[in-house]
Amino acid sequence: MNALDELTESFSRLPGIGKKSAARIANYILKADRTYVAKFASELATLQDKIKPCSICGTWTETDPCPICSNPMRDRTVICVVEQPQDVQTLEAFHEYNGLFHVLGGVISPLDGIGPEQLAIAPLIKRVQEGGVQEVIIATNPTVDGDVTALYVQRLLSAQTGVKVTRLASGLPVGGDLEYADKLTIARSFRGRVSL
Repeated sequence: MNALDELTESFSRLPGIGKKSAARIANYILKADRTYVAKFASELATLQDKIKPCSICGTWTETDPCPICSNPMRDRTVICVVEQPQDVQTLEAFHEYNGLFHVLGGVISPLDGIGPEQLAIAPLIKRVQEGGVQEVIIATNPTVDGDVTALYVQRLLSAQTGVKVTRLASGLPVGGDLEYADKLTIARSFRGRVSL
């Protein structure tokens, strides 16, 4: 195996990158300007040294606490609970939410050996118990594991804090066709319907 094959293999291990895409990326890098390649390699080599999880919410940050947690203009009465740090970036891109976040670090998945103790649920309970939080929005993915996690967190929060717990609505996307929707999406759309 030569260096190009090794690089292609490394890229193919990234999520969403197949063998063909990995080969295209490796060949692009081989033909690219040396300055760009050196800068790219340096950024990649130092990424894990520069970016760490926020000690409060768990999202990726260069400063601790992160800019969201340290922003006094954020609504501190609401915490949105997400699975992964990249979910914070996704929700922030829409500019529809101005509260705080909490990253669980995954979902409860017994088949993968992940239980509640492997997730950042205890720090969430502690944050809510410290006071000031009036609502926790659970924004886990609408999957079986995401739903199990949401239910578990909701029950814990209700039992230990009494805070209002909500879940992001799910259903049909704007511009979506009914014929392409699955049964679970249709069911959630009916349950989450609103008055016009």
